[in-house]
Amino acid sequence: MNVAVSAVSNDIKQQVNPVFGRCPGYVIAKIEGKELKETKFVKNPGAETGMGAGIAAAQAVAGHSVQAVITGNVGPNAFAVLQQAGIKIYLTTGSSVEQALQQLAEGKLSEMPNSNVPGHFGIGKGAGFGGGRGMGQGPGAGRRRGKLVQ
Repeated sequence: MNVAVSAVSNDIKQQVNPVFGRCPGYVIAKIEGKELKETKFVKNPGAETGMGAGIAAAQAVAGHSVQAVITGNVGPNAFAVLQQAGIKIYLTTGSSVEQALQQLAEGKLSEMPNSNVPGHFGIGKGAGFGGGRGMGQGPGAGRRRGKLVQ
């Protein structure tokens, strides 16, 4: 069975990344029986996108012919894409990638029946208007230096 695990890096000793659509990448692992055979790390194309991160991530994962995904949270759009591709989704929190793969191989993880977070969950809370292009629209009450000339 091929499995994708939302991850921070290729180090399987690190914890499972809790966000599916915007994690840095996925450990793609091959499990035979209860034994981990091989792993590779692939970057998540959805990590840097503005909108549609979950969909892009789910399509990328499906392109690696996985039968299962292990993650902490998955939104409704990504869930729908994975479900349509016939990929089972398993939830884990606080475990390393290696532990999560072992738990799956031993049948200890439960399949998620539906998404567990709302859409746009991993985007963040800041208003983020910034940009610094105000072009000096203030009232102009600066300090006068020198003599006032009339």
